[in-house]
Amino acid sequence: MAHSSKLVVYVALAANIGIAIAKFIAAAISGSSSMLSEGVHSLVDSVNEILLLYGLRRSRQRPNRQNPLGFGRELYFWSFIVALLVLALGAGFSLYEGVNHILVPEPLGDPTVNYVVLAVGALFEGSSWWLSLKSVQRKKGSLGYFEAFRNTKDPTTYSVLFEDSAALLGLGIAAIGVYLSHALGDPRIDGWASIGIAVVLALASAMLARESKALLIGEPAQPNLLAKVCGIAGQVQGVEAVNGVLTVQVGPDQVLVALSMAFDDHLTTVEIEERVRTIEARTKEANLPIVALFIKPQTPEGWRARLRELDGR
Repeated sequence: MAHSSKLVVYVALAANIGIAIAKFIAAAISGSSSMLSEGVHSLVDSVNEILLLYGLRRSRQRPNRQNPLGFGRELYFWSFIVALLVLALGAGFSLYEGVNHILVPEPLGDPTVNYVVLAVGALFEGSSWWLSLKSVQRKKGSLGYFEAFRNTKDPTTYSVLFEDSAALLGLGIAAIGVYLSHALGDPRIDGWASIGIAVVLALASAMLARESKALLIGEPAQPNLLAKVCGIAGQVQGVEAVNGVLTVQVGPDQVLVALSMAFDDHLTTVEIEERVRTIEARTKEANLPIVALFIKPQTPEGWRARLRELDGR
C-alpha cells in the first residue's frame, strides 16, 4: 500500500513541476491571468506532493518510548497542511489575480502558446489522474467513490486524485477563459476564469481539510477490523462475553484497540493474564494492524453504562 501511494505521489510531483514551469512561461508571454493562476496552482501542487512524501516517510517510523503508538498521524497532519496550502496559496492567489485582472484589464497577447501549454498540461495531468484513479479503484473495493473517500484511513492517494481532478477542471476553465477573452475582445473574461479556478480549488481544499481533520481528531477503525478482533477474543476459553470494543485509527495501518470483556468468575488473576496474552498472540498471528491492545475485565452492565456516558445520557 505504501509503495503504491508513493508511486502515485512521485508521478504527480514530476508532472506538476514540468507543467508549472510551462504555465509560467506561457503566462509571461501572453499576459493571461488564468494561465498565471494555473501556474501557481501547479506550483502549490508540487509543494503539496513533497509534503505528502515527507509525511509518508515520517509515518513509517517505528514506535519508541516517546511515541509508543507510532508516527502514523504525521501523515494526517501533513495532509491537513496540504489542504490549507491549496486554499491559502492556490485559491487565494487565483482569486486575487482574477479580481485584479477584472479591475485593471490588460490586452492579451498571442494565445497560441497558452493552448499548447494547456494541451500538454492536460496530457500530463490526465496521466497522473488516471494512475491515481486506478489506485483508488483498487483500494475502494465495492464502495462508491465518495463513500470510500469518507471511510479511507490513507489520505495520500485521494489527495492526489482530488488535486489532479481540480487541476484538470482548472485547465478547462483556463482554456475557456483564454478563448472567450480573444473571441469577444474582453480581457476581463480571463480574470473571471481565474476566479472560477479559485472556487474549484477552495471546494477541493474544503473536502480535503474536512477528512484530514476527522483523521487527526481520531476516527474509529473499519468495522471489519472490529469484527475480527471480537471474533478472536470470543474464541478464547474462559471468556464469557466480549462486551464491546473501542478503536482509534492512529495511522493508515495503525490502530489502537480497547476491549471490554467478561471473564469466567472462577478464573484467577494469573489465569486472566494468560487469556490476555493468548488474545494478543492471536491478533498478531492474524496480521491485524494493531499497535496497542488494551483489555479491560468488565461486566456487560458496566460496559452498557459506559456507552450511555458516551451517548450523553
